[in-house]
Amino acid sequence: MNAPNRYELYVLEDGERPVEVSEDTKIPNAATIKIVKQDHTLANLLRAQLLTMPTVLFAGYKVPHPLHPYFLLKIQTDGTVTPAAVLEKACTDLIGMVATLESKFKREFTMNNVQDGVQEDAYGVQTTGGQWEGAGTYMDI
Repeated sequence: MNAPNRYELYVLEDGERPVEVSEDTKIPNAATIKIVKQDHTLANLLRAQLLTMPTVLFAGYKVPHPLHPYFLLKIQTDGTVTPAAVLEKACTDLIGMVATLESKFKREFTMNNVQDGVQEDAYGVQTTGGQWEGAGTYMDI
């Protein structure tokens, strides 16, 4: 079969660098960044975050082949900051957003708001049990 072993998709080999930055010689203030052992998930997050920054003129990515676990991210800035610095800032912002999302998720779904058997759902409506209306107990089959 042509597909690589699954561990090859996310485990770095000895001496393999996770990120390689190469400056673009044809386009001013641009760079192509190769990020290995990642896929469309991270690439699209980074692209979207980069496009929200006012100093970024262009951000796009491509996955050259689905059997090769890397993507190429192209960034062009307005010259006030380097593409590598913008990428680092985008990563820092994404880490902050994920941490905020995690804390909101944990706060929303903790059982700290349960008092005397009355619980509020995500919209503030009081509920009294773990069953749906008109349904019996949950059975895992």
